[in-house]
Amino acid sequence: MKTIIKSATILFTAITISVSALAQEAKKPASPAATATGKIKDATITIAYSSPSVKGRKIWGGLEAYDKVWRAGANEATTFETDKDIMVQGKSLPAGKYSFFLIPKESGTWTAIFNKEPKQWGAFKYEEAKDALRVDVKTKALKARQETLVYKVTKNGFTMDWDKISVPVAIK
Repeated sequence: MKTIIKSATILFTAITISVSALAQEAKKPASPAATATGKIKDATITIAYSSPSVKGRKIWGGLEAYDKVWRAGANEATTFETDKDIMVQGKSLPAGKYSFFLIPKESGTWTAIFNKEPKQWGAFKYEEAKDALRVDVKTKALKARQETLVYKVTKNGFTMDWDKISVPVAIK
């Protein structure tokens, strides 16, 4: 009898651990990590970011304040890497890895920032003195809501699309 009870206890414990492990494995992070990579002329561009979702929230002027430096994603600051010197919105950016920030504006012209400190959590320790480049970019309205934040690298640059806004950044 003791052997049956002992075996049942071991079996019950094993099942409980297995179910717990499966439940944790199935749980998707709120803002999963993502990467956008592409070529622009002979430069390879890689953007690493965490992708939050709208989830019915007011994003611009709500969750993400206007006129304040934003990490352009969730969790760690978004990073932008180029293996060649490039021109961003007509201004020079040397090859390297940068943190990428945006300053959302209510007017539709936002500021894109490439900062020399690529490893940062959010924008909490952002220092303007470490900016490699700041450029103004004109946003575009999206025809349909983009539920999850996404970056896309194209032959002309890259875009950050989220909610009802697209932020195109021209690269040559």
